[in-house]
Amino acid sequence: MGNRVPREDYEWVYTDQPHADRRKDILAKYPEIKTLMGPDPRLKWIVCMMVLIQFLAFYLVKDLDWKWVLFWTYAFGSCINHSMTLAIHEISHNTAFGNSRAMWNRWFAMFANLPIGLPYSASFKRYHLDHHRYLGGDGVDVDIPTEFEGWFFCTRFRKFVWIILQPLFYAIRPLCINPKPITRLEVANVAVQLSFNVALYWLFGAKPVVYMMAGSLLGMGLHPISGHFIAEHYMFLKGHETYSYYGSLNLLTFNVGYHNEHHDFPSIPGRRLPLVKKIASEYYDDLPQYTSWVKVLYDFIMDDRLSPYSRVKRRLKGDVKLE
Repeated sequence: MGNRVPREDYEWVYTDQPHADRRKDILAKYPEIKTLMGPDPRLKWIVCMMVLIQFLAFYLVKDLDWKWVLFWTYAFGSCINHSMTLAIHEISHNTAFGNSRAMWNRWFAMFANLPIGLPYSASFKRYHLDHHRYLGGDGVDVDIPTEFEGWFFCTRFRKFVWIILQPLFYAIRPLCINPKPITRLEVANVAVQLSFNVALYWLFGAKPVVYMMAGSLLGMGLHPISGHFIAEHYMFLKGHETYSYYGSLNLLTFNVGYHNEHHDFPSIPGRRLPLVKKIASEYYDDLPQYTSWVKVLYDFIMDDRLSPYSRVKRRLKGDVKLE
């Protein structure tokens, strides 16, 4: 099903990532952007509301026929749970309570993790900050697919399967690329999540647990929102390693689509990233951008030039300070 992708390696570059220099230039010209940094007071209330919505959904699905459980899992639960993973992404930048209350953010991320079912918030924080600091860094940035992924998922059908299996690869990639010692927060994250999962099963039975777990796996696999995994950093155009998306799904994803803006200013909450683009529009308007994550997924599968190897990668120099 489709020709084999001719690319047999990553796009190796010998330059630094572009975001630090652009951030410096923008701040020199528009110092008022610094006022956008800091926590978003609305974020914690939005997250609490979303968690409560999923708790209500757990109660409502417990008496449904299995066919309706599966329907609502994909139609609703997958959207909410993928959105919750992006809430955790926001919280990982301390945008819920600020840098002065870093541990509040860590525990709040575990709370946001509850309806997802898979304990990952503590580990995500550690690896995600490395992704920002060392974008494309060989052996450090676990957002980069492994050699096996690039070699094996090289036809249209295999790329389709790879997208379905995205949750699996995001889970095992850190263990292959950049394994780290387990921390107490990660142990606490697992303990809290497993306790919640057991309590949910004990209270309401298997259907809410299936709704929760399957919703997370489906939402991060073949799903319109999961287009952001491909859209953010896969090299659709040579020489460009980060892309922004300005479509309506930003409303459900804490503006993660404003990805150039986010990497330029990771301490600015997602709600304020459109202001960054508005203030410094000349820095972003001419960059490659998307308006449809569904089209991104389609193009990635159907374009025989694209594969998991379509990523910019660089060998790091000097001291590498990991989280």
